[in-house]
Amino acid sequence: MIPVKANFAASLYATISICFWGISFVSTKAVIDKLDPFTLLMLRFAIGAAFLFFLLLLKRYPLKIPVKYIPHLIVLGVLGVFIHQVIQATALLTIDASSAGWMISFSPVFTVLLSMVFLHEKLTLVRSIGIMIAISGVLMVTGARSGQTLGFAINIGYILMIISTLNWAVYSVLLKRLHIELPSLVVTFYMSLLGCSLTIPFLVRDRGWESFHLLTAVEWSHIVFLGVFVSGIAYWYWAKAHEVLEASKVSMFMYMEPLFTLIAAIFLLHEKVFFISILGGVIIIIGVLIVNGQIGTIILWRRR
Repeated sequence: MIPVKANFAASLYATISICFWGISFVSTKAVIDKLDPFTLLMLRFAIGAAFLFFLLLLKRYPLKIPVKYIPHLIVLGVLGVFIHQVIQATALLTIDASSAGWMISFSPVFTVLLSMVFLHEKLTLVRSIGIMIAISGVLMVTGARSGQTLGFAINIGYILMIISTLNWAVYSVLLKRLHIELPSLVVTFYMSLLGCSLTIPFLVRDRGWESFHLLTAVEWSHIVFLGVFVSGIAYWYWAKAHEVLEASKVSMFMYMEPLFTLIAAIFLLHEKVFFISILGGVIIIIGVLIVNGQIGTIILWRRR
């Protein structure tokens, strides 16, 4: 039995993490017109790695890692940090932040599909229905900006976001199968450091530093937020939530992410919100809940 205070604290940690991750789409959108994706990500990863390094020194965690875990960290860092963030940042060049927030909630469907292939989980009728519902929601979100009700808008940004959700699903499955026995802060630090290192050649190629003077104080604040709060605190708090709550319970908080993105996009970017887009996003979440078998869990929880 988990103590009430510990349960509340863990829930608060998870909520804060999801809040920061949801707002990250808005912060990225706010500066992506001034900086190319690689330059933006280099700054974000560098700030995040520096912040995490400070936390490691503060908590006196050893930085030395066993050689056997280096390939694991490289694979996870390339997929979960570098490729994932490059795809999302590039997608935000052509789509709005709120749509990106709704699209990312589709990721658990890909996770389930990959689990069926690699972890031999069964595809039931209920899961099939949930997948179809989630796909229809994706079509509604992507079609909202083109005036279609149920059609796929030909926009590279939406295609990239779908690739992003698939990439995150691959990363999640690998994360389950690769057991790295290191503190989560250490793992996150090296992943951020790897992400920063991989973006430096692109920064040099594009002479990205020449755009730094174009940034306003507000835009620099968005970059610091992405580095410290998104790449740093959010991952740290997410790990703290997992120390108390079961993984299935923590994952329930992920469905709040599009809501935080939507609210931030309206107030910070003044984005115009289409009803069909919101409806599509809700349908995505319903479909994902059905796929994960969590609709019944929510109903039972509300009856208690």
